[in-house]
Amino acid sequence: MNLHMYDRFNRHINYLRISVTDRCNFRCEYCMPAEGLPLKKHEDILSFDEITDIVKAGVKLGIRKLRITGGEPLVRKDLPELISMLSAIPEIDDIGMTTNGVLLPRYAKALKAAGLKRVNISLDTMNPEKFKKITRIGELDDVLRGIDAATEAGLLPVKINFVRIPGENEVDEQEVREFCQKNGLKLRFIRQMDLRTGEFYAVDGGLGGICTICNRLRLTADGFIVPCLHSGQRYSTRELGIEEAYNQALENKPEKGVGTESHDFSNIGG
Repeated sequence: MNLHMYDRFNRHINYLRISVTDRCNFRCEYCMPAEGLPLKKHEDILSFDEITDIVKAGVKLGIRKLRITGGEPLVRKDLPELISMLSAIPEIDDIGMTTNGVLLPRYAKALKAAGLKRVNISLDTMNPEKFKKITRIGELDDVLRGIDAATEAGLLPVKINFVRIPGENEVDEQEVREFCQKNGLKLRFIRQMDLRTGEFYAVDGGLGGICTICNRLRLTADGFIVPCLHSGQRYSTRELGIEEAYNQALENKPEKGVGTESHDFSNIGG
């Protein structure tokens, strides 16, 4: 059965980004405020069975591509088990993951064996001191080992996400670019999100962030389907039921993200 899901702006929705946890082992300055964020209760977080059921329902509507995110997804216990459950769904063509890479030396081979195809790893500088400042607690060498582990495990292509931080890491861009060229890594540049407004811009080296071709929905760690990262709309799979949550998210997916009407940020995407 060849099902296709379109929103009211005739965008083909076939991609679900799945947050498996709100926890992270970094505290990146562009991702969260210094004081951190309140964490969800353990009982509010979706189980692997619940996530799998939500994906299976999405597949019936046309979902074919998945990306596992967090927080930091690898802090979720037994994540390879979830990947195995999702990769067993015949209609799913592709499963990727966005990670800071620190735990990949421990899990990369198991993730590959479970069915994960590829990873995006965040790397904003090759300077260890600056790296610790940006992440607040991270060690650059841990991420570099994670990149090596992903490459050795065959999680290819390994993509590097470089967040451009105005006034802070412009000088690091060339070093990261040379590192990627030397090691066969694909580099993507992402402009920093405004934590106050939620505004961000298109990705250089990828198609993310372009509203007119946005093909994704998001599933939060506590079970809400979100049509756009910057719209504030969320639909509970537990309260509405899975199918109705999908339907409402699709029906209410906005043309553009928050702030675009007044500021004309046409590249903000969900």
